[in-house]
Amino acid sequence: MIEQQLIRRGIKDQRVLDAMRQVPRHLFVEDALQAHAYGDFPLPIGSGQTISQPYIVALMTEALHLKGPEKVLEIGTGSGYQAAVLSRLCQRVYTVERIDILVGRARKVFDRLRYHNIVSRIDDGTVGWPAEAPFDAIMVTAGGPHIPQPLLAQLADPGRLIIPVGSQGLQELQVVEKKGGTLSVAVIEQVRFVDLIGAHGWPI
Repeated sequence: MIEQQLIRRGIKDQRVLDAMRQVPRHLFVEDALQAHAYGDFPLPIGSGQTISQPYIVALMTEALHLKGPEKVLEIGTGSGYQAAVLSRLCQRVYTVERIDILVGRARKVFDRLRYHNIVSRIDDGTVGWPAEAPFDAIMVTAGGPHIPQPLLAQLADPGRLIIPVGSQGLQELQVVEKKGGTLSVAVIEQVRFVDLIGAHGWPI
C-alpha cells in the first residue's frame, strides 16, 4: 500500500507515510472485508458510508501540513480510520459524526489501539465543535455544496482546512488556508465522497 499507492502517486511527507504504516487499517472494516482492507479503493462500512481509499486518506492528511502540536477537527468519523491516522500526527483529534452506530464502533477500535488523544461526539458536523474552537486544522470527509461557514469561523489563524466541495456525484478537493485574516483556496483533486448532511450541508 505505502509503496504502490502512496509513494508512487507522490505522497512525500514521511510523517504521513509512517502514520499509515503504523495504523492497522484492517481493524476499521468488517471482518468479511479485512482481506481487502489495503486495496486501492474505498470500502463500505455500513449505514451508507465508506472508508476512503488509502491514497485519498494520505493526500488529505498531507495537505494539512501537520507538525505535531496541532489541535485538529475532523467532520465525519465514519470508520474512524482517518481520525486514527491524524491522531498519530497531532496532539489531539476532535471528531464529529452524525450516525451513532459508527461512533460506537470507531470508539471501540480507538480504545483497543490505545489511541487516547481522539475525542468523539455525535452531532451535526457542519456546525463544527464551537466549544473546543479554534482548531489548527480541519478535515471534512464528506462532500458538501459549499464550505460550511461555522467551520471557517472555527479555523485558527494561521490554519488549514480541507473539504470536498461540489455536487452530490462529484467534488473538487479544496484546501483553504487562513493567514493574516485572509482566506486562499486551492483545488488539488477531483473526488467522490458521501454527502455532507446537516444544517450547512445537504438536507437529509
